[in-house]
Amino acid sequence: MKKPRRKLPLNSLASGGTTTSSSVCFETASFSPWGFWTEEESDNEAPGNSPRQPPGRRRAALAPAVRGEAGGEREAELPAPFRPEGQLLPPPPPACLGSPMVLSGLWQSLRSRRARLALLRCFCTRMLRQVLHRGLRTSFARLGHFIASHPVFFASAPVLISILLGASFSRYQIEESVEHLLAPKHSLAKIERNLVNSLFPVNRSKHRLYSDLHTPGRYGRVIITSFVKANMLDQHHTELILKLHSAVTRIQVQRPGFNYTFAHICILNNDKSCIVDDIVHVLKELKAARSSNQTNFAITYPITHLKDGREVYNGHQLGGITVHSKDRVKSAEAVQLTYYLQAINSLNDMVAEKWESNFCDTVKLFQKSNQNVTMYPLTSSSLQEDFQETSRVSERYLMTSLVLVVTLAMLCCSMQDCVRSKPWLGLLGLLTVSLATLTAAGIINLTGGKYNSTFLGIPFIVLGHGLYGTFEMLSSWRKTREDQHVKERTAAVFADSMLSFSLTTAMYLVTFGIGASPFTNIEAARLFCCNSCIAIFFNYLYVLSFYGSSLVFTGYIENNYQHSIFCRKVPKPDVLQEKPAWYRFLLTAKFSEDTAESEETNSYESHLLVCFLKRYYCDWITNTYVKPFVVLFYLIYISFALMGYLQVNEESDISNIVATATRTMEYTAAQQKYFSNYSPVIGFYIYESIEYWNMTVQDDMLEYTKGFVRISWFESYLNYLRKLNISTGLPKKNFTDMLRNSFLKAPPFAHFSEDIIFSKKYNNEVDIVASRMFLVAKTMDTKREELYHLLETLRKLSLKSKVKFIVFNPSFVYMDRYASYVGAPLQNSCISALFLLFFSAFLVADSLINVWLTLTVASVEFGVIGFMTLWKVELDCISVLCLIYGINYTVDNCAPLLSTFVLGKDFTRTKWVKNALEVHGVAILQSYLCYIVGLIPLAAVPSNLTRTLFRCLFLIALVTFFHCFAILPVILTFLPPSKKKRKEKKTPENREEIECVEMVDMDSTRVVDQITTV
Repeated sequence: MKKPRRKLPLNSLASGGTTTSSSVCFETASFSPWGFWTEEESDNEAPGNSPRQPPGRRRAALAPAVRGEAGGEREAELPAPFRPEGQLLPPPPPACLGSPMVLSGLWQSLRSRRARLALLRCFCTRMLRQVLHRGLRTSFARLGHFIASHPVFFASAPVLISILLGASFSRYQIEESVEHLLAPKHSLAKIERNLVNSLFPVNRSKHRLYSDLHTPGRYGRVIITSFVKANMLDQHHTELILKLHSAVTRIQVQRPGFNYTFAHICILNNDKSCIVDDIVHVLKELKAARSSNQTNFAITYPITHLKDGREVYNGHQLGGITVHSKDRVKSAEAVQLTYYLQAINSLNDMVAEKWESNFCDTVKLFQKSNQNVTMYPLTSSSLQEDFQETSRVSERYLMTSLVLVVTLAMLCCSMQDCVRSKPWLGLLGLLTVSLATLTAAGIINLTGGKYNSTFLGIPFIVLGHGLYGTFEMLSSWRKTREDQHVKERTAAVFADSMLSFSLTTAMYLVTFGIGASPFTNIEAARLFCCNSCIAIFFNYLYVLSFYGSSLVFTGYIENNYQHSIFCRKVPKPDVLQEKPAWYRFLLTAKFSEDTAESEETNSYESHLLVCFLKRYYCDWITNTYVKPFVVLFYLIYISFALMGYLQVNEESDISNIVATATRTMEYTAAQQKYFSNYSPVIGFYIYESIEYWNMTVQDDMLEYTKGFVRISWFESYLNYLRKLNISTGLPKKNFTDMLRNSFLKAPPFAHFSEDIIFSKKYNNEVDIVASRMFLVAKTMDTKREELYHLLETLRKLSLKSKVKFIVFNPSFVYMDRYASYVGAPLQNSCISALFLLFFSAFLVADSLINVWLTLTVASVEFGVIGFMTLWKVELDCISVLCLIYGINYTVDNCAPLLSTFVLGKDFTRTKWVKNALEVHGVAILQSYLCYIVGLIPLAAVPSNLTRTLFRCLFLIALVTFFHCFAILPVILTFLPPSKKKRKEKKTPENREEIECVEMVDMDSTRVVDQITTV
């Protein structure tokens, strides 16, 4: 049947040659001879009375005929780039150059040229954008046609590649070093550790550098408490603790030919005895005092004296302290014991690892036989094991998530029409995401990568990107004409959806690629970003190939009027009338004859979500009475986000990444409850020779350590001299001789010999080249913020002081704020995203799209950070990686919506907001529902890591959905770009009548087939 002949406005051709099916064609179209006439130029040159020339004689619409005041015609002056070669403007007479009239005329001429050149540049830029945009659309259309011509190959190749790479799971390895993952690769703390280790080996002094979760080497630790808050220093509990100590020292590790005990693998003291906690000696002396009925034995806190005269620190060995006057301990609610092991070679390390396992078993058995006490064991392997425990406890929940997403995806692709319903595409879309994830995992295994629990977030990142891409392709398929061939419909789908999907994929690769660069100092974040890039890249390829070919297969099923599930030929309606009701319900379909009378009717409009958006939601959200409430709601959103944003806190507590019901979390809770009054023991290392005998230096040293609990050979030595009535300002030789031959020989101070390094010079003069002391700070809270500030303060002091010293504790490598700035990957990714949006302005038809995208991303990220903080999620490694994903997720969902609105012409903003929601809203809503359903099981996983992952991803999806369906539809109705046509004077001389014949292209847009100028 012949198409009706309609009139098409010429300015619609200038905007790209497309118009919607509901566009109105005017009989006459006002034509500006410059193509982009401005009101200023129109008023100045007044072309309204000039006779109209034939279109062929206009010089590319750049040299109009203008009627002057005298009524004669004159040729308008051509801009310099368009004058014929060699033709110059006649110069003004020399005598008149200086007159004001001539100068004014020259200025106006120059001003006009500049305006025209600016307009010309704008015109060329717009043309370049359109050429690139249309060229890319044409390329994707050809790619779609090629895939539709070879669907079997493009469907089987991704499956075969995934299976081959998936076989590499036989080389599956787990990352065992938590420090490698979570400690900054380059930090001042690691430099300090190397310097300290060169002077005083940390392995031999780790029993004095106490830290809660970060003690290096092999060790076993246990906290003993009572259910009824009993005094752990009474006779019953004292004997119980000593029995436990005896049982631990008798633990055996059987190896071929020998049984190892604690005595074989412990760290030895100078007298070749095993180093044990000083609280064990205190409890033994307490038991002996009770046996001999001594009543004058007292334990002081946090420094106490042993029987041999030594001063020992017990602040991390006694917890929940109640004291009498003069720091005498009245009761203690908890006692902590630590057993340090050697790991000098592979055999020793293997034995120590087995001993740690037996240690935990021994503690559990001891608690079963003593039900009135509670014990919290911890070993050096506990943190790594509990970190990987998240992956094991998540398996069941991830399978539940997979089943829920598959079910909902199939429902979202289904409709009552059994022919046009596409439930298998929902399943195949999720299979596409799964194949991409499997391929990425195989590449990681083949390249020697190791798995860690942070990789649990990668499938959800690929899911969010892949699902929207597949649903957008399905939505584009529904807009194509059913009477076209499958290859043509596939080409139209690729032309319509693949350009935006490619740009958002590029955004993923750039942002995560920056996070995978060496600029990222946290190895866990770098590996996560690197593997996310691999997964996103293969997801893009598989959506093009595997899902594209799946669309082709289902398209043939649809064209053949076969059932979308059972692939059986659907009978005609007259045949169905003879069948039972349930049979008619299963085989309900519309045939082409049924819709022939109404050409504009879309067979897919019976889809539930399409009906909801088109008939109800679009009209409701753009209602004049709804808009004020949406704006008010947005202001409330910004207010709460700002409140949370001002409370953002960076956190590097690595216990936040382990599973909840584990030894690490139980021990951490007990440690913070009973032993958080004091900071970890800080080593104060003087790494160059100073004048210790100088009284000024002595005063400086005491000033630096003032306010700390000190375990210091220097202070003990000065007190020793004062007790002997000897001046502390001795000459150098006397000072060092007294130190070596008297002080360090005395039994109470002999252990200080490990804290001083002496050196003999060529004249046998002894010098102190390095020394150390230990400091402990009183803390008022369980937060680590105080320790961060303390570390920064001591480092600043070391730079300004005359004495050259460094401070160190094994936990500093995790909390070095200067190096472990967790926001660095997010900051770098945001900068790269801005650059990409800027440079991709030439690939989009209007740069205003990128402006709106930038503002939307900023609003979403601001809200997510604020609400994340209010939901008790701190800014750590996991949350920062989620925020990087949030940038891309927002662009994924908002870019097509904004693009459709910005490029719309001739109608009101409200009309184009509705159109954008109708075109892209269904795909956004489908992907959002599937994504949220997939996230819900993640909330039930008993792990701190997955809890952070769920809260961040849920907020990102929720806030983005809020912007897509509420904020943007309302704000765009009263903010640029304007959709009103510019009113121009319509005169008989300035009119052109355009008669056109229109045809429907593959993407359902109307284009001009033939133009006749009347």
